[in-house]
Amino acid sequence: MSGIPHDHYEPKTGLEKWVESRLPVIGLIYDTLFIPTPKNLNWMWIWGIVLAFCLALQIATGIVLAMHYKAGVDIAFASVEHIMRDVNAGHMLRYLHANGASLFFVAVYLHIFRGLFYGSYKAPREITWIIGMLIYLAMMATAFMGYVLPWGQMSFWGATVITGLFGAIPFIGPSIQEWLLGGPAVGDPTLNRFFSLHYLLPFLIAGLVIVHIWAFHSTGNNNPSGVDVRRGSKAEAEKDTLPFWPYFVIKDLFALAFVLIIFFAVVGFMPNYLGHPDNYVEANPLQTPAHIVPEWYFLPFYAILRAFDSEVWVVQFASFVSFGIVDAKFFGVLAMFGAIVVMALAPWLDTSSVRSGRYRPMFKWWFYLLCFDFMILMWVGAQPPEGIYPYIALMGAAYWFFYFLVVLPLLGVIEKPLPAVATIEDDFNDHYGKAHGASGAATSPAE
Repeated sequence: MSGIPHDHYEPKTGLEKWVESRLPVIGLIYDTLFIPTPKNLNWMWIWGIVLAFCLALQIATGIVLAMHYKAGVDIAFASVEHIMRDVNAGHMLRYLHANGASLFFVAVYLHIFRGLFYGSYKAPREITWIIGMLIYLAMMATAFMGYVLPWGQMSFWGATVITGLFGAIPFIGPSIQEWLLGGPAVGDPTLNRFFSLHYLLPFLIAGLVIVHIWAFHSTGNNNPSGVDVRRGSKAEAEKDTLPFWPYFVIKDLFALAFVLIIFFAVVGFMPNYLGHPDNYVEANPLQTPAHIVPEWYFLPFYAILRAFDSEVWVVQFASFVSFGIVDAKFFGVLAMFGAIVVMALAPWLDTSSVRSGRYRPMFKWWFYLLCFDFMILMWVGAQPPEGIYPYIALMGAAYWFFYFLVVLPLLGVIEKPLPAVATIEDDFNDHYGKAHGASGAATSPAE
């Protein structure tokens, strides 16, 4: 946003001038609050504040929970029960933390898919998108390690299965797996390492979030029309934008309040709904659960991991050309991480010159199918790998890669987009009426 003409902070009192000359924090806060923001942002732009709330909630509740948790295979499960039964409000803190992780992933998936539809990854926001993907990977690592800490049946066997994936990497896999576990199998060293990293990674995420915000403040917010704010003069920029405070802050807080009503209803009345019953049974290395499943937010990529077994022709072909180095297990690992990599490469795979999906009629249908495919993968990832489910998972995985590697590059060549609006002001007036636009927008826009 630095390139958009707007008023910058000017210190007035002697104290303000003294502070600003030594640490320009007041100016930074002012420029953040009063940054010109496209006035046509719709309600899909509220997930940023929900994500900020979730990060703060997870760090705050996590610090308190860490004061009472003990990492050790003989005491971890009992320490969680101690938190639930003996620590003042311990059960509420743990339920807030566990369900806060679910809200975190609900918000981040909606945030990502909003970016995919409106082309928020396109130039000049490629670095912003990549930083967002790094945040997502750090979230996945943090959530996985946190799921191990209660030391229930799903915690132990989930850690065994997922860390075993690293052992599938040719030549160096067993060494990586042993280094990650701290030994030959999941045990005390594993739990201690995961506890330390689970505590540390949220602060790394917080740092990446600051860089993420800095990045899109430098390039400017994307918006539903995909049209850039006019930068010729301050008067033109003001026709396309509104100050972040109070318009969008109030709008975001209103949306956050609505989301929190639902969130606290879940925490208060159905806190274990998204958990697995087996995780309330202490870990037993001698008893394997009938069906090992990760948390719901890992299920789409878990389904992709399991989809590529030794019967799939592409796996057989990869094994043949690699002289057996790439087996089904390693191919599944490559597919799982590759599914995230192709999403991160969307800025370069999408060849269309039109940013917003609103003006791309063919793209819309492929994108809606991608959203449906994601939900199907999430569902099938929770099913046992037998019967028709592996075939559904394979079709879902195939479409995921087909969308990013074939559809996005091809649509840029064959699709004829609809004519886009000339300015953000025109888009705002088209949706909300010229009376709002002429008055400087008495209310925050919603679509």
